This record gives sequence, structure tokens and C-alpha cells, in this order.
Amino acid sequence: MGTDTVRAAAAGDAAAARRREQRGWYFYDWACSAYSTSVLTVFLGPYLTSVAEAAADPDGYVHPLGLPVRAGSFFAYCVSASVVLAVLVLPPVGAAADRTGRRKPLLAAAAYLGSGATAGMFLLDGDRYLLGGLLLIVANASVVVSMALYNSYLPQIAAPEERDAVSSRGWAFGYVAAALVLVADLVLFTRHAAFGVSQAAAVRICLASAGLWWGAFTVVPLRRLRDRRTAPAGPAAHGWRQLAATLREMRRTPLTLAFLLAYLVYNDGIQTVISQASVYGSEELGLGQSTLILAVLLVQVLAVGGALGMGRLARRYGTKRTVLGSLVAWTLTLAAGYFLPAGAPAGFFVLAAAIGLVLGGSQALSRSLFSHLVPPGKETEYFAAYEMSDRGMSWLGPLLFGLTYQMTGSYRDAIVSLVAFFAAGFALLARVPVRRAVADAGNPVPERI
Repeated sequence: MGTDTVRAAAAGDAAAARRREQRGWYFYDWACSAYSTSVLTVFLGPYLTSVAEAAADPDGYVHPLGLPVRAGSFFAYCVSASVVLAVLVLPPVGAAADRTGRRKPLLAAAAYLGSGATAGMFLLDGDRYLLGGLLLIVANASVVVSMALYNSYLPQIAAPEERDAVSSRGWAFGYVAAALVLVADLVLFTRHAAFGVSQAAAVRICLASAGLWWGAFTVVPLRRLRDRRTAPAGPAAHGWRQLAATLREMRRTPLTLAFLLAYLVYNDGIQTVISQASVYGSEELGLGQSTLILAVLLVQVLAVGGALGMGRLARRYGTKRTVLGSLVAWTLTLAAGYFLPAGAPAGFFVLAAAIGLVLGGSQALSRSLFSHLVPPGKETEYFAAYEMSDRGMSWLGPLLFGLTYQMTGSYRDAIVSLVAFFAAGFALLARVPVRRAVADAGNPVPERI
């Protein structure tokens, strides 16, 4: 067998192995999207709010740790608390993963802690709002940490020219899974009497089943992804010391840091819309849970096409321009949401359709764009910082949403306050010269980005 033939065979084997690993990587989006959609977006916000309201005093306040909190703000505050916890955990986890090259054990630990906490939400009934808040904090912090580890595989399993497509397929995979789980949830919720359970029990089953789904399908990426040592071993730092070390390291690539700042701002708005949309629909617009499930299901279905379609737009117009266009669409959509009439589901469905078309693409393309800005050997450490910008630092939006409602008593004022995140994020991203940022990170510059 000639040398060229041997090389061709080896290249073919390597390509097949890379595709197999990519398919395994997609399955973590498939696994954890049930939590992100069924739990965080659809059921837990309205349900935990109702549990908190059942435990509230006559003035509508609960008192966790002795602090007066309006029951309608409790869910948003718990989301913020989960993010603060993730910020404390992410830096040492990211450094340990890069130092040892062993991402999979850390990914498994985070995934199964989160899925276990989510399955435990079956116990959330009566006035157990504190239990619900604790489980939410643990589950949401776990998904943040696990996603940082998961995302850090992208530069290793996809060549630069593949990353927009691979990242978009991952998001699309997740939206398909979320849609399947939501269909099952809708059947159980709307026909709970036929299944012999109460409506509250049906919600608790939906919450717990998302945790079981998350845990079961995490097995696939754990079997297919390979650990690689990409950085020399060294002494470990912990907590805020590691975060400070990471930020000092990132000062060597200031344009990467500038992108993260822009992403922190606009993605804070995206994550807050995701987590608070159901609360807005149920509490402000007076929509029933079945309507909310159908609206979120519409988002999932359209987000599949939106993620893939925006991936194609990025190949034609560049990733940065496509993301900027999505931020304009987010701003217009959110502003329109302020004027939706109460009790009219048609308008909410139109809003959901608009969100679905831009949601997956804006997230997938942001992830692939950042993967070009990571210096080789710093994947997990930098993606830990990215995840802090993705969900790990997205506590300002929920906090602003909760404070605005607490001060005004209006969810409309709370939702429109989020427009500022998209407008400011657009301005910051527009100023980042991404081609120079890729070169400064020591990576090859794609033909179009």
C-alpha cells in the first residue's frame, strides 16, 4: 500500500472519528434542553410562584432568611442566586479541566447533580417554596457549569470552517429534544384527569421527568467524547483567585474580553426573556398553562429552522453581522411584547414565533464565534468565562426584572426594561474587530466571519 493511500485512509478514519464525536457532542444539548425548556422556561416559574404565593403573608410577601420578598419576585431572585453560585464554582472547574485534560468526570458530576436536583422537584408541593428555591439554585448552577465543560469541546471536535455548522446543529438537536418533551408534557398536563392525577401533580411529574431525561441521555456524550490534555499541569488556584488569574490571562487578548463584555450584556437579556416569559404570560397576560406550553413548543419548532437558517446566513454574510441582525430583531420583538393585550393568546403566539426564529441562531453563532477567539490550550478556562457571560453572569437581568416588578407591581414595566440589554449589547459588539481578535488569539482567520 502506497504512502498516499495510507495517509488517505488515516485521514478518512480521523474524519469518521471526528464526526462520531460530534454526534455524541450534540446529545448533551439533547439531554439538558429538557431542563432549560420544560423546567426553567415553562413550568417552574409559574408553579414556584404559585407555591410562594400559597406561603405568603396577607401582604403578598414571603420571608426567606428573614428577608421580605414579594412572592412574584421569588423565582427571579432564585435564578439570580443560582448564577452567583455558578460564578463561584466555574473558575476552579475550568482550570482543573484544562490542567488535567479530564473534562468528562467533571461534566458527569455537574450533569448528574443537576438532573438529580431537577428530579427532586417532584417533592415540590404545598407551600414548600424554600425547597423549590434550593432545588432551582442547585439545578441551574449545575447546568451552567456543565455547559461550560460541554462548550469547551467545540474547538477540539470541529475545524474552524465547521464550527458555525456544528454549533448550530447542536442547538437544533436541543430544540428538537425540547419539543418532543414538551409534546409529552402537554398531553399529560391537558389530560391529567384521564391519567388519574391532579394538575399540580402533573406539573411535578413534568418537572421530575425533565431531570430523568437529562440524566439518561447524558450517557451518550460521556461515552463518545474523548478527553485530551491541552495544557501543561500546574498548581491549582481556587475560587475568586482563579477567576482573577483567568481575567489577567484574558488581558493578553483584549479583543476576546471585549467580545465577552458585549455577549454578557445582550445574552443577559436573552436568558432573562427565556426564564421570565412564562411568568409574564401567566401573571400579566392571564394566559393558561396549556397556552404557555403551546407557545414554547412553537418556539422550539421554529428555533430548529432558525438556528440552521442563521447558520447559512452566517456563511454568506459573516457571523458577526448575522448576530447583530438578530439583536435588532430581539429589540423589536421585546418592545412589541410590552403592548400585548391581556387574555389574547394570538398575540403571544406571534411573539413566540418571532423569538423562535432568532433564539437558536443568536446563541449558536455567538458560541461558534467565541470558539475562534480562544487561545489554544485554554478552551475550558475561557469557556468557563464564556459561560459566566452566557448564564453564569446573567443575574442582572432577572434581578432587574424582579426589582422592577417589586417597585412597580407591573410585569409590563419589568419586561420592557430588558430592551436596554439588547441595545447596549449591539453597540458593544459592533465595535469588536473580530478578524483581528481571531488573529490575536493565535488562531487561523476564517474566510468569512
